[in-house]
Amino acid sequence: MVSQESGPWAASAAGPGRSARPLDDVDRRILAELVRDGRTSVRTLAARLHISRTNAYARVERLLRDGVVTGFQARVAPEAAGLGTSAYIAITIEQNTWREVSAELAQVRYLEHAALVGGDHDVLALVRAPDNATLRDVVLTRVQSIPGVLSTRTWLVFHEFDGETSPWG
Repeated sequence: MVSQESGPWAASAAGPGRSARPLDDVDRRILAELVRDGRTSVRTLAARLHISRTNAYARVERLLRDGVVTGFQARVAPEAAGLGTSAYIAITIEQNTWREVSAELAQVRYLEHAALVGGDHDVLALVRAPDNATLRDVVLTRVQSIPGVLSTRTWLVFHEFDGETSPWG
């Protein structure tokens, strides 16, 4: 079960009512480098940013401790990994069921990302599946059977791309 303090829609590391420490230019440049290549060594990071290794190490450790950097992971090309069908699913849920619904959605295979949103729908989820039949099963069998889900609307993704500039640089 997902509580208010943990799970898919938990508060940020700064916590409710607390402000995150502001990032300076060096912090943003570190984030830009780590987003570009999470395997960058502290030594290489320091050299690229023209700061000492000690400073680079301390800053990366602080960014981790403060919850600004939450981990390092590989970026996977979905189609090359056998997930050739992607779709966004807008989900409308019963009022006050988002904790239970989010806990169930977090267990749905092929669901890559979900966000509680404002507007005509309550949740927006990105699903990456091997094919249309699997996508249909995820939406019609798995998601729509979650208690609290009232309706879904699905948009098939034809093409996707990332922005060309990082917000951290």
